[in-house]
Amino acid sequence: MFCVLPCCCTGPLESSCEIANCQMHMNSLKPILPKKQKTPSFQLSARGHWSTWPAFASGQTVLKSHKPCCAPGERMSSNKQALLTIPKPRYLEQLESYLRKELQYLDLTKRNSQELRLQPYREIFEFFIDNFKTYKPLLSAIKNEYEATLAHQKETIHALEPLKAMVATVSEECSQQILALQEKEKVEINMLKQEKQHLLKFIDNMKEEKSSLQTQVEHLQTSVAEEYARYLNEYGARKLLLAKLNDMHNEQLNMKRHQVQDVKGEDVVKLTLALKIARQDLTKAQLKLNAMIADYGDVVPRRDFESLEKKYSDLQQEMETLRKDFDQLRKEYQTLLEIQRETAEERDNFFTELQQAQRSCTPRPNWAKCSEVIPGGADRWGCLAEGKTSDQLVDVLLEEIGTGLLQEMNVFPGWGKGDKVPVYLRHEGEVKNKKLTKKDVVSILKDIWKQKIALEQQTGKRPVLPEFFLSYLQKKYGDTSAMEWSYTLYENMRLCPSNHVMSSFYDILTGKVGEEQYHIQNQLISNLQKELAACDPSNSGSLTSEQFRMAMREAFPLKRQDSIQELIDASRYKLDCTEELIDYKSLFKEDEEGNPEPFVAKIRSQYIREKQEYLRELRNNLGDLIEVNAEDLKAAFCTIDPDIDDQTLDTYVGLAYQVGREQTDQEVVPVDTALERLLAGDVRRVGPAAREESKTDCVEE
Repeated sequence: MFCVLPCCCTGPLESSCEIANCQMHMNSLKPILPKKQKTPSFQLSARGHWSTWPAFASGQTVLKSHKPCCAPGERMSSNKQALLTIPKPRYLEQLESYLRKELQYLDLTKRNSQELRLQPYREIFEFFIDNFKTYKPLLSAIKNEYEATLAHQKETIHALEPLKAMVATVSEECSQQILALQEKEKVEINMLKQEKQHLLKFIDNMKEEKSSLQTQVEHLQTSVAEEYARYLNEYGARKLLLAKLNDMHNEQLNMKRHQVQDVKGEDVVKLTLALKIARQDLTKAQLKLNAMIADYGDVVPRRDFESLEKKYSDLQQEMETLRKDFDQLRKEYQTLLEIQRETAEERDNFFTELQQAQRSCTPRPNWAKCSEVIPGGADRWGCLAEGKTSDQLVDVLLEEIGTGLLQEMNVFPGWGKGDKVPVYLRHEGEVKNKKLTKKDVVSILKDIWKQKIALEQQTGKRPVLPEFFLSYLQKKYGDTSAMEWSYTLYENMRLCPSNHVMSSFYDILTGKVGEEQYHIQNQLISNLQKELAACDPSNSGSLTSEQFRMAMREAFPLKRQDSIQELIDASRYKLDCTEELIDYKSLFKEDEEGNPEPFVAKIRSQYIREKQEYLRELRNNLGDLIEVNAEDLKAAFCTIDPDIDDQTLDTYVGLAYQVGREQTDQEVVPVDTALERLLAGDVRRVGPAAREESKTDCVEE
C-alpha cells in the first residue's frame, strides 16, 4: 500500500502499522487545529504511489477501474484522468484554514509584523516535521539552516541600525556645512564689493591730488623764473655799483692831492715821482681787483649753493614727472584732435545730408489718417506708430496692407522645381493659402528654432535651416500639406520686416545673414540676464541704477559709455525720471506676436551698429585696395584689433573667402565682396580699440 499525503514523499509504507502511526500523528493535531474540523483522511492512488494532487481539482469522483494488463499508453491516460478528478486533501484544507485564521488574528500594524506573520508558517512547518518521521531529520536540518540564516540577518540588521543613524547625522552635518560655506561666500562677496567701491573712491582722490600737484608745479615754475630774473638784475646792478665806487675813489684821491700841493708847496719832482709810483700801484690794484671781480663775481656762499642745488634737484624731478604727464596729455590731445576732426567730418556730412533732405523732402504726412483704414482703429494704430520715424511708419503701413491682401488670397502660384528655386518652395501649380495670423506664424517659427537647437545638441551637428525647415513641416503636417504651410509661412515672413522673429528667420532662411547672428544675439541677452540676476541676490526683480550700470559693464566690457547710457535710457522707457529702481525682469518680455521690449531691441541694434563700425574701420585700413588677399586681410584685422587671437582670425578670413583654411592663401577677392560676407556673419571686436580706451580715460578724469 502507498499513502496519499500532501508532501513530497515517494517511498512506500511497509505495513499497515505505519498507516496507523501516521493516522495517530495527525490526530495529535486536533487540539491545535480549529474545532469542528475532522482529521484529514488519507487516500491512496490507483497505483499505490504518493498522490500528486493538482491544485485545480475540485469535487470527488470515483476512479474508473482498468485491467492490469492494459497497455502503458492506456494506463497513462487513465492516470491523468484520475489526477484531474482527485479531490483536495482535507488535511491540506485544515492546515490552510488554520493558517488563514492565525493570520487574521495578527496585528500587522506593529513594527515586528513580519516576524509575527512568520510564526504561523513555522508552526505549520513543525506539524509537517512531527508527522512525517521519515523526513524529519532532513526537514529539521532545513528549518535549522533557515532559522540560523534569519538570526544572522537580524544581527546584521541590528548592527547596521547605528550606521543608518550615523549616516543621517553625517548628512545633516554636511548640509549645515554647505549652508555655512554659502553664507561665508556671500559675506566675502559683499566685502569684495565694498572694497571695490573703496578703491574707486581712492582712485578719484588720487586723481584730485594729481591735479592739485600739477597746479603747484606750475606755480613753482613761475616762482623759479621770477627768482632767476631777480638774480640777473642784482648781478648787473652789483657790477655797476663797483664801477661807480672806483670812480668816486679816484676822484677823492685827486682832490686830496691838489689840496696837499696847494697847502705845503712841496718839491715838484718828489711829488711827481710819488704820483708816478702811486699810479703804478693803482694800476696794479685795479688789475688785481678786476681779475678778482672777473674770477669771483659769480661766486655765492656755499650754504646758499647747497640749498639751491637741493631745490634744483627737486624741481628737476618734478619737471621730469610733468614732462611725462605732458607727453601723455599731448598724445591724448592728438587723439582728441583726430576724434574732433572725424566728428567734424561726420557733422559736415550730416549737415550736407540734412540740406539735401530739406531740399528733397516733402511735407510730413498726417499719419493719423491711417487709423481709419487700419483694422483696430486709432488704438491699434497708436500702438503700431509709437516711437517710429516716418520711414518706419511707411514700412508698418505697407506691412498692414500686405498682410490684409495676403488674408484675401486663397492660393499662391508655385515657383516651379528648378535648381535655383529653394527646396522649401519647389512646387508646380497652385498652393493653398493657410491664412495664418502673426501670432500663429511666430509660434511655429519659435518651435522650429527649439526643435533645431535640440537636434544640434543631440547630434553635435548644425543642419542647414532651409532643409530642416522643409523636413520639419513634412514631419508635422505631412508631405502633401508641407508646401502649403511653407508658402504661407514664407509670404508672411516676407511681408513682415518689422517683426524680429519673422524678419530674422526670413533673413537666415534666404541666406542674407548667417545663422550665427541669431545664436550670438540670444547668447548676449542670456549672459546679461545672468549678470543682472547675480547683482540681485534677494531675487526681488529690481535693481538700482548704479547696480544696473555695473551689471551692464560686466556683461558688455567692450561697449562705450554712450552705448551703456543708451541701454539704461531704454530700460527706463516706461518709468518716471524720479523712480530709482529698475524692474529688469520685465525688460526681457515679449508680446503675443514676439515683439520684444525697447531694451532688447536696442541691444540687437547696437550689435548690428558695432559690427558695421568694426567693418568700416577695416575698410579704412585697407585703403584704396580693390582686391585683397588673405595676408593683407589678416594684417588689417590685427591693426584695428590687436587682441584678436589666431583662431578667431582664421574664422573671419574663412568667412570672407568662404573656402577652407588651406586655400585662403591662394585666393584674392574684391574688398566689397569680402566685406559683404563678413557683414552677413558673426564678426565682432575681440579687444578694446586704442581710441576708445583713451576716450574713456579722458571722460573718467
